[in-house]
Order: sequence, then structure tokens, then C-alpha cells
Amino acid sequence: MLMVLAVLAVTAAAGGVVVLLGDDMVNTAQENVRRQPRAQQPASPRLDQIVPTAQPVQDFGQGGPGVTVTPPRVLAVAGGTVPEQTRHRLAQLTHVQKAVVVDAGAVKMSGTALNLLAVDPAEFRSWTPQPVADEPAVWSALARGELVADTSAMRRFGLILGAMYQVDGGPRLRAAASAPLGLPGVDGVISADLGRSLGFAPDVAVLLHGKPGAISEAKVRKLLGKGAQVVMLDASERAAKQRQPQQPQVSVGRPSSYLDLYKAAATRCPGLSWTVLAAIGQVESSHGRNNGPSSAGALGPMQFMPATWKHYGVDGDGDGKKDIWSPYDAVPGAANYLCANKAGEGGERLRKAIWFYNHSWDYVNKVMGIADAYARTYA
Repeated sequence: MLMVLAVLAVTAAAGGVVVLLGDDMVNTAQENVRRQPRAQQPASPRLDQIVPTAQPVQDFGQGGPGVTVTPPRVLAVAGGTVPEQTRHRLAQLTHVQKAVVVDAGAVKMSGTALNLLAVDPAEFRSWTPQPVADEPAVWSALARGELVADTSAMRRFGLILGAMYQVDGGPRLRAAASAPLGLPGVDGVISADLGRSLGFAPDVAVLLHGKPGAISEAKVRKLLGKGAQVVMLDASERAAKQRQPQQPQVSVGRPSSYLDLYKAAATRCPGLSWTVLAAIGQVESSHGRNNGPSSAGALGPMQFMPATWKHYGVDGDGDGKKDIWSPYDAVPGAANYLCANKAGEGGERLRKAIWFYNHSWDYVNKVMGIADAYARTYA
């Protein structure tokens, strides 16, 4: 089992194919047909007049940062319920600082087999990577009895965020959020209550936290007995990082306008037009004027989910930080994400890359229409 680190970005679905720029670059002729006298509305500033700001955002919304994570070093699945005495012995192993045992099971969802953990959200939260622990939408989804899928499983099985899926022999289940859980072989998590209703095996999955690389695999296997599957997560993580290619580092500095920022950031992805970045910036935040958090938990001027930002975010201005709230990092981060999905090849590849940014073809059409309008306006 290998830990896959790639992540997908899905923000709130954009509806309607309306090519209308909030900064008055595109006007609808229908609005001026009557040409009746009326008070003149002040025009919104152009892209070359909007100055990016990197001021930090303090309000993360209810349920935001505050959890100190205790990353799992060992993931094990026993052949049956782990007795309480065994749990105590696991917690007392040398270099183990914390242990938890949760329910687990496999379901078929619209014919697709998924391996899931069923957890108490409050207890499990500290066992996830920091960006996931800090993401309110993940924990709200679990509390509502919905599925939080691992991002690699979303890609592998072609799941769509927000879609309802039929559990074979069970209820319909909404794929409400995706997150890089960092647990090889685990396709997602649901609440313990939902797991019990689905007949999951109680107390079979073990997570251990402690000194990195120091917990004895042999001792864990001995305590859990024959048939136990044990994965040393530190070794899996190191192997994954060795396989992961290094992202190119591009600094765009701190351009004085959004127009210059979009143009500089686009150079990160040869073949990508700056107008596409500008169109996404317009749709997502109106060029930094509505940075969220969104209802789905997306943050910053380019509306990244924190888990996606962890993988694709960049230090665009060379200040040593990858700040999801800073346009100087977020805009080149968006170019990085689009390029990873082959946006620089143009045509249908570009359209598909924009679709990965937000799983909606209406969103793709809207972005492309606005990009064309920018190209005409700033030709």
C-alpha cells in the first residue's frame, strides 16, 4: 500500500454561464437598450488599478485552527475486535505516546468498493494532518453523517464532491469533502454512528503516535496476533516523498497591480494565458475582495481548500512563506495547480484543468468566457 499525496481542488459550484465581469470590463447591451436618463454608477477599477494586499486574515470561522495534531506513526488493522487489555499494552509500548482504536469496514458505493474508518470526529481530528484538522468543513461533514473521502480515492474512483451515492444495501451517502488523510489503504472516513448502522467491525483499526521511526513493528504485530495488517507510516511517507518530483520554484515578487500579478504568475505554466488566471480570480474572489472562508471551507483570493494548498501552494514572492491568503502566493499557486493538470497544453486539456479547479462545466464555460473578455479588453 502506498500513500498518494496528490490532491484535487473543488470549491463551491458556480452556476450559470453568464459572461459578466464585476470590474465593468464587459457590459451587457441589454441593460442599455432603453437609454433612459439615470444616475451614473461609478465604474469598478480596472485590473491595472486593483492593488493586491497580503494582509493576513484573522477570522478563520468557527471550528478553525486550534487543534494540536499527533500524527499517526503506525496504522494497523486487526483480525477482530482489539480487547481493552491489548489496547493498554499497545499504549505502553516503548516510544508510543498515544493510541486510539476505531471501527472499520468496507462498503460498496454505487458498485465501487471503499475501505472506510468510522470515527468520533472530536477524537479523530488530532490524528489528521494539520490542514485537515484546521478545516471546519471536514468535521461538519462527519457530524452530518456524510463521507469525507481521501483525495487519492476521489481521483482513483472518479468521485464528485457533493454527489449522492447509493451504498449497496444501505442508505444514500453524500461525498461532502475530500482530504489527504495520509492513511494507506483507507479511502475515507465516516462517523462512528453511521459505521455502526452499516455494521462495521468494532474496534479493529489501531493508530499509534510516538517518536518518529522508533515504534517496534514486531511488537505491534505480536500484540495484535496473526492476520493483523501493520503499516509503518513514517516509512511510507519517506518513500512517497522520494517518488514525488520537486515542484519548480518561481518567484513573481510583489507586482503593484493584479494585472501584472496575473501576467507574472502565468509564466509558471508555459502555454497558460494570464487571462485564465484573471478569470478564475474574478469568479472566486473578485480579485481579492471576497477571500472567504467559503461555505465549503475554501480560503484566500484563489479559494483553495487547505489540503490542496498544502500540495500545490507556492512561495510566490520569495518571503519564505506559502500563504494561502496572500495573492502573491495564491495566484502563482493557482497557476501551479492548473499546470499540474496540463492547462498549458490548451484546448480540451485547458478546459479539463479548469474543471479540476471546480468540478462544474458551467464553471469552465464561465471562466473561459471571462478570459476571452479580458483578452479583448487588454489586447
